[in-house]
Amino acid sequence: MDEDLLRALKALSDASRLRIVGLLAGGPMAGQELADALGIGAPTVAHHLKRLRLAGLVTAEPAHPFIEYRLRLDRLDEIGRALDALEAPAAEPAPALRAGDGELDPEDARVLRGYLDGDRLVTIPARSKKRLVILRWLRERCFAEDRPYPEREVNALLALHHPDVASLRRYLVDEGLMVREAGVYRRTEG
Repeated sequence: MDEDLLRALKALSDASRLRIVGLLAGGPMAGQELADALGIGAPTVAHHLKRLRLAGLVTAEPAHPFIEYRLRLDRLDEIGRALDALEAPAAEPAPALRAGDGELDPEDARVLRGYLDGDRLVTIPARSKKRLVILRWLRERCFAEDRPYPEREVNALLALHHPDVASLRRYLVDEGLMVREAGVYRRTEG
């Protein structure tokens, strides 16, 4: 990562320095004016101003009998552009459920957004219609292959999404999305 960017972000990571930046955004000020406005001592303000100057965020210009400090808005713009250019890791999108030959129904998508936190199921919906949307998503997510799944594997796959695997197993069978025979589960096309 860019060392100048890190230095600037560290300089801005202090509440007093952020307040100084806010005050200087209104125009140039002397050190004592900043100290009075912040209610802290002039030596403390001088320390914070030094850190901001080293990060390139503030300039100091003599204005007899004091030094006038100015915020470098161009440097703030640079920091903003540098942060914007950082690549954020793309979250893995949840696989789409198929509704016939189309993509996920908008209402189903809304239900999923309401009950999922990433890949984790926040809670099992009490309403059967919403629960069915979640169960179809789980079936596509955990049991995409048409093959036998021993109960131990079913538990392990469902536990990745919610701790109450017994209820989820039961709901999957009750809704006809999975069948269970002798402790072995298999997906249905229902």
